[in-house]
This record gives sequence, C-alpha cells and structure tokens, in this order.
Amino acid sequence: MADQLDTSSAREDAAVTTQFVVQLRNRPGALAEFAAALDAHGVDIRDIAGGGLGDVGYALVTTNDEAATREVLRDSGHLFAEGRPVIIEIRDRPGELATVTERLGDAGININGIVLVGRSATGVEIAITVDDPPGARRVLGLDG
Repeated sequence: MADQLDTSSAREDAAVTTQFVVQLRNRPGALAEFAAALDAHGVDIRDIAGGGLGDVGYALVTTNDEAATREVLRDSGHLFAEGRPVIIEIRDRPGELATVTERLGDAGININGIVLVGRSATGVEIAITVDDPPGARRVLGLDG
C-alpha cells in the first residue's frame, strides 16, 4: 500500500449533484420497479451504478431532480443515504484505493457509495459519498 496519498487533484466538484445510495431487494425486477417509480415522477437518472449479493441489492444514482427522487424513495419505503460526493484523483496503481479508504476508515468516516468517474493517463478519478463530508475533505487534504 502506498504510504503517501497524492491529493493534488482532490476537489469537491460544484457540478456534482447529490448521490443517492438506495437499498433494493436483490431479486428480478427490483431495479426496474425503482426506475419506473422515478419515471412516473418525471425523474431522469443521470448516473447509475449498483450491485447485489444475497437478499440485498443497491443502486447509486444521481438524477435531474433531487427533491422528487427523495420523495419517491420515502414514498416507496426504500432505505437510502444521500450526499454530495467528494471527488478525488488518485494514481492509477495498486494500493491507492486501499490508502484512501483506509484513511477514511481510520478517521471513523463511513463510505456510503463510491464510483469511478474518470480515468487519465496517470490517474483515476473517484466520487466518494460519505457520512462526514467535512471530515473526508480534511482527511483527504481538501482543506488546504
């Protein structure tokens, strides 16, 4: 694992909207039902990632209408977390993600969602949604 984290490209992107981390049942059609509920309220999904294991699935989404998304999630009874992701570019080499997540974990900061949002010749840009954004910014060197 890398000892030093290069956070020269760390930032909080003003253009990034709220990311919703949504718990779904891990069964056929669960994601379709969630997407249809958003559609019924005129909500457009802008970005999505997800997965599932056992009985639990999840979707990480950003949308064009945060308030309507929140309403759909509350009305449907889905457990969810939300937040503005912290964007950081790390070197594209083994151990860098481990270093970032270890630092957050050591500081008691929980990761609710993480998505790879870009790749360059030298780095990987990731969006991390956490339970303590100010703490994450401090730990990742965004304060200075």
